[in-house]
Amino acid sequence: MRIATWNINGIKARQGLLLKWLEEVAPDIVCLQEIKTVDEGFPRLEIEALGYNIETHGQKSWNGVAILSKHRFDEVNRGLPGDDTDEQSRLIEGVFSVEGGAIRVCCIYLPNGNPVDTEKFPYKLGWMDRLNRYVEGRLKLEEPFILLGDFNIIPAAIDAKTPDKWVGDALYRPESAARWRTLKNLGMTDALRAVTDEPSYTFWDFQEGAWRRDDGIRIDHLMLSPQAADRLIDVTVHKDVRGWDKPSDHVPVEGEFAF
Repeated sequence: MRIATWNINGIKARQGLLLKWLEEVAPDIVCLQEIKTVDEGFPRLEIEALGYNIETHGQKSWNGVAILSKHRFDEVNRGLPGDDTDEQSRLIEGVFSVEGGAIRVCCIYLPNGNPVDTEKFPYKLGWMDRLNRYVEGRLKLEEPFILLGDFNIIPAAIDAKTPDKWVGDALYRPESAARWRTLKNLGMTDALRAVTDEPSYTFWDFQEGAWRRDDGIRIDHLMLSPQAADRLIDVTVHKDVRGWDKPSDHVPVEGEFAF
């Protein structure tokens, strides 16, 4: 089974790009972030025609997440618990039946947190604290659990072409890094780092010729419970998609599992 994440940066602007990639790669499950549309505005018919079931947690103009799956959804959960005042659409989770049991796939769009001297950074840190409590509860189920999406976290210097440029940024602040370590210490495995120690980037800014200079960062991740990590075969970063016409600034990251 192949399960992928992609910050699409606007489903309406990238619909053709997404359809092309789905036709060429045909992953089993795809988690999308920044769909930037309400649920009713999501282009379902074209994607369903490719054999996908669709669940969304949309928001007008901003944020928004979705899961596309060739498997039927047994269960769908929307929103991150722990703050009833938080109206941002940043988490959707699906449960699917596979041979030997069920898998739980949770798609997130973690807050960026910049500028750090505004309320956006405390919101990011609070969201990460809530996420870690959520993951802690999911791990108690002792089932294959895959948490994936745009984490807006640069885990280490190897995950940035020019790490010094990111010092002080919310993606690379020590407070953010501490919460990433907490997530890992709960027992979650960074899928890419489980298969390679080589630099690999998933995001290139539209500004300053970042793509041309390969000045990228790795902020799109698959994090795995022990039961999912045991089934991991490989991880592919679809870097070529960044060179397509009118791309997102992120590229898809795909995990292959023995489910």
